[in-house]
Amino acid sequence: MPLARKLLVFAAVDGLVLQPRSHPQSQQQQAIKIDYKGNVGPLLRDTGNHDDDLTQSSFESHGVVGLLKVATSNFLITICGREQVAQVRGKPVYKITDVALIPLASQSEADAVITSTQDHLHRHSKARHADDDTDTESEEEAPSVTDSLVEDGTHTPTEVKDPLTGQRGPADRRTSVAEDVMQRKGVYGRFANKWFSRKGWSTDSRRTQGLSSEEDLVARKTPTNVDSTGPTEEEGAPPSDKLPSDEITTPETVKPEDIPKALEGEKDATTVALLPRVLQTTKMYFSSGNFFFSYDYDLSHGVADQAQNTSIPLFKQYDPLFFWNQHIVTPFIEAGQHSFVLPVIQGFVGQRPFTIKIADNKSDSLVVDKDATPDDIQLQSWHEKLAVDGAAASGATEDKSSKDLADGKDFLLTLISRRSVKRAGLRYLRRGTDDEGWTANTVETEQILSAPTWNASTDRIYSFTQLRGSIPLFFSQSPYSLKPQVTTWGSFETNQKAFKRHFSDLSERYSEVYAASLIDKHGNEAKIGELYEQHAKDLNEHGGIDDKGKPLGFEWFDFHNVCRGMHFENVSKLIDTLDPFLQATGWTEVSGDEIKHKQSGILRTNCMDCLDRTNVVQSATARGALEQQLSAGNYTIDLQNDPSTSWFNTLWADNGDNISRQYAGTAALKGDFTRTRKRQITGALTDFGLTLTRYYNNIVNDYFAQAVIDYLLGRATATIFAEFEADMKSSDYFIDVRKVRQAAIERCAARVIEDEDEDLVHGWTLSVPTSANHVKTSTFEEAVLLLTEKALYFCRLDWGTEKVREFERIPLANVQGLMRGVYITNTLAQRHTDAAKNVGFVVRYRTDAEGELVRRNTRALDSGATNDEQTLGKKKANPDEGRFLAFKALPPRTSVPGEGEKPDNEGEVVKEICEEVLRIANRAKDAGNGDVDNRVLEIEEKDIINLADAKKSTGYLEQIGYSLKKLVW
Repeated sequence: MPLARKLLVFAAVDGLVLQPRSHPQSQQQQAIKIDYKGNVGPLLRDTGNHDDDLTQSSFESHGVVGLLKVATSNFLITICGREQVAQVRGKPVYKITDVALIPLASQSEADAVITSTQDHLHRHSKARHADDDTDTESEEEAPSVTDSLVEDGTHTPTEVKDPLTGQRGPADRRTSVAEDVMQRKGVYGRFANKWFSRKGWSTDSRRTQGLSSEEDLVARKTPTNVDSTGPTEEEGAPPSDKLPSDEITTPETVKPEDIPKALEGEKDATTVALLPRVLQTTKMYFSSGNFFFSYDYDLSHGVADQAQNTSIPLFKQYDPLFFWNQHIVTPFIEAGQHSFVLPVIQGFVGQRPFTIKIADNKSDSLVVDKDATPDDIQLQSWHEKLAVDGAAASGATEDKSSKDLADGKDFLLTLISRRSVKRAGLRYLRRGTDDEGWTANTVETEQILSAPTWNASTDRIYSFTQLRGSIPLFFSQSPYSLKPQVTTWGSFETNQKAFKRHFSDLSERYSEVYAASLIDKHGNEAKIGELYEQHAKDLNEHGGIDDKGKPLGFEWFDFHNVCRGMHFENVSKLIDTLDPFLQATGWTEVSGDEIKHKQSGILRTNCMDCLDRTNVVQSATARGALEQQLSAGNYTIDLQNDPSTSWFNTLWADNGDNISRQYAGTAALKGDFTRTRKRQITGALTDFGLTLTRYYNNIVNDYFAQAVIDYLLGRATATIFAEFEADMKSSDYFIDVRKVRQAAIERCAARVIEDEDEDLVHGWTLSVPTSANHVKTSTFEEAVLLLTEKALYFCRLDWGTEKVREFERIPLANVQGLMRGVYITNTLAQRHTDAAKNVGFVVRYRTDAEGELVRRNTRALDSGATNDEQTLGKKKANPDEGRFLAFKALPPRTSVPGEGEKPDNEGEVVKEICEEVLRIANRAKDAGNGDVDNRVLEIEEKDIINLADAKKSTGYLEQIGYSLKKLVW
């Protein structure tokens, strides 16, 4: 089923209509309607003529990204700006440059946004006609999702466009690190102040921020909306009224007043308050120049794995690992509207044509055309050369260009990087692995060498694939340091389980695997590097990757030490070590429409972030592969030393910059070496500025952006935004906390229950004060509560090492009472003060005169002891001491529940625990002797800490600290 390539979008009385604009030779496709409750279906009424609807309220879209549902609001995300960046097998590949978010609330609201989008398309269309060589946004200057939401538009880089590939490159690029880091900091703060304000944007404050006021918008009958780079008038963009010439400010996406009002259902107040920022971040995310699509080519698979059956819808051919809009486009899939399902990847697609000519008639040696400048080789297409040759053949004087073409051969180098949707996100918030073995910043990069015609029957097509990804162990780093310490957690067995699963999955996908680790052997990185090496050795010693002896290749190359003094050319030492593996696994070769050889292994490269050092090594490896592929066709090229081959370095540097922006918010470090093969002091200074920008993004922007990414991928529910507002941070929802907590319960039960006749009835993880006999302390921690038929066990854990730090055994006969009620521990955010979500219980008990009160682990947890529980110190009980333990229900997980599961509810969890403890305790008392207190226990309904008491106990410093965080974020 062919995809709809152009859609006319307009608002009808009962919904939003998407009318495909078919090619004259193709069959007319049926329009669809999305009603104002978000339901997708075919348009049942006559779709032949909508002239009245299209007069002033329609625009042409290039495809649908998906349907965003936040709280009870729905927004259609549609592509209104694209740029062709490559052609693969004659099929165009596009980069998304802008999207529109259309509210599905009512015809008037949708129509107003459509009208605004139409105006912007028309204005940008006229601007491009005025200067064909100027574009509003280049690939180099494309904003990152972590960039400021207000962009400085004072400098627009001039670009030159390649007629063959559509690839654009800036002719002049200027950046100001000081402006990025220092000046925009104030913008972040002012925006955050308004995002968290219940009143939203006032008229005066909108003007202060450089946005159009509500009166201005009403006067123009144009509500806030994204600006866009869309089709030209020749491509079908409807006309619009002329806008004031001095209006250059992009209106804001959606103001709070645009939040749909017609929908029914309960709305979370915090989520609604944050909705403008959710929409703005979503718009920035998909308009960042990091998403790519093709109507005919499957970008998620390599050239050797393309589906042969073209009748299958493209989204069904897509690899789910790289299908970035799969979750938000699901409503169209479920409605059976497959021609509107346009899958996109995140990563990079770039292409460069180049020509190699014969050096002399007697030599087989071939070199790159020395008479052309590097820019000529990069930007001059083979079509232009054919035109020159054609002119000469038709009678014009034969010049050197046509002679070179006759003696040379044209090639096309294409680079496609695909980011994994698993453990996706930003730098310090997604590191290491999850319990399924998926690692952060996993990117598959394919380098394709072909003829410009992509004719496999006459020319060979080569494909070489590499992989990058974070170290597959459980670790984290704090974003609040320029050189953060590495914190590892989990036992060796827990890490090894995820480690093995990771490489087993890679082996199934790529066959042989060789891991190249580029981190330091000294300093902060040494600890995690040693663990990586230990786990690799352990894996090979215990059956290998597949339990049948398949080894994991591993090489630890201390990049910074070997290449110190800016001698990055020393990377050749690593390449020499990897060469036997690379020669054995080779690359994919397609000839005569048949796969002559398929790459039989993958080189997996990592540093700490899998960005800068990884870029250098991957480009060096790809350079060697390209030289050998050309050599196989009796062509010689020197990509290392020949200055005319700088297009290769530029292509790989662009790839590294894109991946770096998507993960760290800035271009890649060491980019000067990747581009020029030389390391200079100016490059080092630039890297320092980028490091500062990354640091600012890590501690300010990334937390909310990460929450949006998790939500768009379907990994979290809408409550993730309420949690962000409460804690000003985003948790790691790609790690299944249920499994972590269940494993902790099982480990505690195995360690502390010593009586063989004592069976575990139930176990829970709860939030507790850090000190016993207190209901509130400055900090809280997660602890485990175990219930057996004889006792309660209260266990405090060291979650990093998965060991029991201390525990207390409370015989059920000693339990004197249970109290259940509201348990508010601070009043800083709305979620903190909600009585329905802040509940807990208190267990009161007496101690035995000769009993052991608390047993503690007395040995250092990192002293190298075995995994067996270490010696425990004992604290004797005081019989006169009345004690109690306070427990608070943990917030329900914001990750999406599995099939058949129901979301947790704090009140229900506490009620279930209290009733279970009461039932078992009363049964134990009934079976007790005369020395036991046989009074029947009851649950006392009473607030533990109510809202009024919580406000009194919340200090001024806490309030000031939270307010400052809120202002910045």
